[in-house]
Amino acid sequence: MASRPNLSDIARQLGVSVATVSNALSGKGRVSRELGDAIRRKAEELGYIPSVAGRALSTGRSNVLGLVLADINQPLFPQFALNIEEAAGELGYGVLIGNSRGDPQEQERAIRRLIERGADGIVVVPRYDTRVTGHRWPIAVIDSPSSPDNTVSADHFNGGVAIGRHLRDLGHENVVIVGLYSGSNVQKDRVAGIKAAFDDRDLPIVWIQELERERGQNCPLGLVDFVKDGATAFACVSDLHALRAVTELQQAGIAVPGDVSVTGFDDLGWAGVVAPAITTMRMDMKRIAHLAIRHILHQLDANKHEAPEELAELSGGVPMELIIRQSSGPAPRARSNTDLAAVHARSE
Repeated sequence: MASRPNLSDIARQLGVSVATVSNALSGKGRVSRELGDAIRRKAEELGYIPSVAGRALSTGRSNVLGLVLADINQPLFPQFALNIEEAAGELGYGVLIGNSRGDPQEQERAIRRLIERGADGIVVVPRYDTRVTGHRWPIAVIDSPSSPDNTVSADHFNGGVAIGRHLRDLGHENVVIVGLYSGSNVQKDRVAGIKAAFDDRDLPIVWIQELERERGQNCPLGLVDFVKDGATAFACVSDLHALRAVTELQQAGIAVPGDVSVTGFDDLGWAGVVAPAITTMRMDMKRIAHLAIRHILHQLDANKHEAPEELAELSGGVPMELIIRQSSGPAPRARSNTDLAAVHARSE
């Protein structure tokens, strides 16, 4: 296999020093425009690719950032990875990914591995209620504003308020919340926001993890019983839970949104193409990713990269956007007093 061209090859062909070539390609030192252009053309002609390892030796920086995700198998986290990679790439950084697989200890190991591999800084999307502390390394944490170590996040509480108000404006008063894990700060903030839209009423909550611990993985959530007791909407704190709710209801002969409404969170890639398309809250992942990367760069070199002023302004989180689709509609009583007896009969 032929070796890839290096600075010496370019210098030899142009009859200049290696230092001159290095200065021209790095933008450092005094090199005339004409010679600089010639060197860059020759580098492109030869297919020269800068050595990251060599640059790291001279600058003390790898120009690589780490990203630790809570569980890459969950569809939300690859979306985070895409946005972090794009934001880092725009600033000349590559990204190495670590996956904690939902294990707090593995999360710490993933952070250490990325530090050992020379990552200049690390963005962490932590597992549930874990904390990211004790690392003398530039780190940005994407979590919930209520998390003690949070750097930047979506405004999950006001996202919950928006989805709750949407349901209330449609005439829904008997609303059931569906979440996964009561220990998650993100989910607790979303739940608190939904309740706030209903004047902090004690709305019923189905915690999937607790239910599955009692009844087994992928057990029915018992949503049909809530409908029989008068529930007209299910406010889910994730699109995944919303899809599970829609499936369970439809299998019981309950129409969504004809009989009950279902809403989600996150606007996952498929949320707009399933039937019915899911009404949800969309996170501004691009903005969150840019703020996290800029925070890392500020920690690396505060003289060159100012701390994002937006972080102080957004102490409550980056605003979310309500996306109204087919899965939410007027409450049955707002539809000319639709008779729920028919719903009960279909679900029997």
